[in-house]
Formats: sequence, structure tokens, C-alpha cells
Amino acid sequence: MEWFEALILGLLQGLTEYLPVSSSGHLAIGSALFGIQGEDNLTFTIAVHVATVLSTLVILWKEIGWIFRGLFKFEMNAETKYVINILVSMIPIGIVGVFFKDYVEEIFGSGLLIVGCMLLLTALLLTFSYYAKPRLKENISMKDAFIIGLAQACAVMPGLSRSGTTIATGLLLGDNKAKLAQFSFLMVIPPILGEALLDGMKIVKGAAAGTSDISVLSLVVGFLAAFISGCVACKWMINIVKKGKLIYFAIYCAIAGAVTIACTLM
Repeated sequence: MEWFEALILGLLQGLTEYLPVSSSGHLAIGSALFGIQGEDNLTFTIAVHVATVLSTLVILWKEIGWIFRGLFKFEMNAETKYVINILVSMIPIGIVGVFFKDYVEEIFGSGLLIVGCMLLLTALLLTFSYYAKPRLKENISMKDAFIIGLAQACAVMPGLSRSGTTIATGLLLGDNKAKLAQFSFLMVIPPILGEALLDGMKIVKGAAAGTSDISVLSLVVGFLAAFISGCVACKWMINIVKKGKLIYFAIYCAIAGAVTIACTLM
């Protein structure tokens, strides 16, 4: 992987992790265009995912600080309930990670046709959530957190946007827009770090076996690109959700999905 390829893919990851257009789908398309696969692709993917987690911590540091200050009061307060909701939301993705990880990895290696189809599904979800007018609720309940977690588990499919799916689900449930965007970005931190730890063990084994030769420069460039663009996209996306302008991303996903399918079938 050349440094300029890492730059482009890092920017793609940082922007699409938060914008509802599927980071996994865009990374798969970008990697296919550059001919990047195998251990190099896995190593790079982990690096840029960790970078976007750090961008979340930077942009939402006030909210994270609020959570930890409340936790250390050791009482059942709003902050403790928030953490419980995040833990509840992690149950479905945890089950998928433990019991269906190999199956998911097979899907990721099945080509771009599935990516195109899932981009079209993302477009449908965003469109439906845009036109639906459910009763608005002030806080995210434990039940809603679990349902949003189910949506996140479904979004392991390449091309099905995680942020788009979780936010659309929350909007359909009638959750507060601003709180929903923050919850959607915070709930993904533990699963991404957990997956990075597990996949990092594979990288160590691959490095020992000499199966990965991605350069340090490419990793650093990709990491920084994903981190900086992730900070911009995270802040931008929170404002977009507040204003309810997700329909434009539905149009983009529909076009991107149709083009991807057409190119795959040609």
C-alpha cells in the first residue's frame, strides 16, 4: 500500500464512519480499486478504526467526562443509567462477534455485489426514517437501547451503514435527535476496541509469519487522515441529525449502491 492510497482510504474511513453511508462498504470499494487485500488490508482497517474511535473521544469528551463523573458517585443516577443503556446496546453485537464472526468475515470476502445491495438498503432505511413521524421521546430507554443495538448488529454487513442504521432506528423509535446521535457514536467505542484487540492478535501472528509488509508511513498517514476527517465528520453529523437532513445521504447511498451493483454485473 502506497502512502497516497493510505491517505485516500483514511479519509474515506474517517468521513464515512460517522456519515450514514457505510465506512465498511466504502473501504471495501476503495481497497478493491487499489488492489489491497489480505493482511495489509486487515492491519490498515484496524488502524483507521482505532483512529475514528479516538476522534469520537475528542469530539464528545464533555459527554464522556459527564458519564465518568456520574459513575464515580456510585449511585443510580442519569449517568449510570446511560452506561447501562450502552452495555445493553452491546449485547447483540457481542453475540454476533462471538458466534458469527467467521460467517461475517466470509460475507466481507464475497465481493462488491453485497456492498451495493446493502447501500441500497441503507438508502431505504434513511428515507423511511426521514418521512416517518413517530412520537418524540426525551430520553433513550433501555428497550430502545437494545433495539438500536440489534440494528448495530445487523450493520456488520458490508455496505449497511452502522451510524445510518442505528440513527434511523432511533428516529423511528422517536428518540431525541441530538441525544441519539451522541448515543450512536458512543455505543460503538467498546465493540470497535474489542474487535481491534482480537484482530490485533492476528496481525501479530501475521507479522511473525511475514505475511504483512505494509509500511509504517502508510499506517501513520492513514491513521492521521482517518482521525482528522473523523473529527470533522463526527461534529458535522451531530448537527445533521439535529436538523433532520438525512434524506440527502439516502440519495447518495442509492446512487452509490446502484453504480456498485452495475459495475459488479458488467
